[in-house]
Amino acid sequence: MRAQSSATATTPIAVTAPAAERRGSGTAQAALGVLAFSLTFPATAWGLEGFGPWSLVAVRSVLAAVVAGGCLLVLRVPLPERRHLAGLAVVAAGVVFGFPLLTTLALQTSTTAHAAVVVGLLPLTTAVCSALRTGHRPARRFWLAALAGAAAVVAFTVGQSGGALTLADGYLFGALLVCAAGYTEGGRLARVMPGWQVIGWALVLCLPLSVPATALALSYEPVRLTAHGVAGLLWVALGSQFLGLVVWYRGMAAIGIPKASQLQLAQPLLTLVWSALLLGENLTAAAPLTAVAVLVCIAVTQRS
Repeated sequence: MRAQSSATATTPIAVTAPAAERRGSGTAQAALGVLAFSLTFPATAWGLEGFGPWSLVAVRSVLAAVVAGGCLLVLRVPLPERRHLAGLAVVAAGVVFGFPLLTTLALQTSTTAHAAVVVGLLPLTTAVCSALRTGHRPARRFWLAALAGAAAVVAFTVGQSGGALTLADGYLFGALLVCAAGYTEGGRLARVMPGWQVIGWALVLCLPLSVPATALALSYEPVRLTAHGVAGLLWVALGSQFLGLVVWYRGMAAIGIPKASQLQLAQPLLTLVWSALLLGENLTAAAPLTAVAVLVCIAVTQRS
């Protein structure tokens, strides 16, 4: 009887430890994705120094697809099942084309601080999209913390940019919607296939459109090869478009879409830091206060 009691007592540890490790690993991977995404707007601003907006988006898609396709080919990954093609199309439309194009168009006239309002709203939009798509209903405390964090980020970023609504805002809000749909569908697919394959196949499936789009855009938009332009292109193509999404989708699959999306509440503040360091944009004293509020909200959502 004593041996039986001892075995019973140790069983929960053996069962829960792998789950806890998986959640920890998933949170770390999602956080790495957020870090990669936080550089997207400054890198895009650099890329626009050498490329037109349409060329930058098309070329980044082709470069990322070549790398992803090479990995799929070398590892002899089988073609995705037909039932996953619709989901991959949503990922491609939202993450490969929609969000990059709309944000790039916005950044022609908007600062990266103003564009960060999109990232501030994205966690909440992704959580809502996930709830509608999967039928999952997070707790009320989760929603209150998410709304509070989103409100803090929006107040900060809109305050930084003056709060005026422009055409760039239309692009940004459109990007918000399509990216939330792409994140939600990608997170769902990452539960049945490795995260890197989700974005890899989405990129490869876009090649019939991205290759001719690249040729057409480059024929109309002049290109100036500068150090900033090339560095920005390489980062948005390989860092944001491929590697960042690989760890992001893996993280979402491990800890769930709503919780992973709330980690993005820190992304606007990281973007503002990179903007100050790389682009020379000025930060105000409100930044550390907003950072504390965001971190508190993230902690609450992770415990809900």
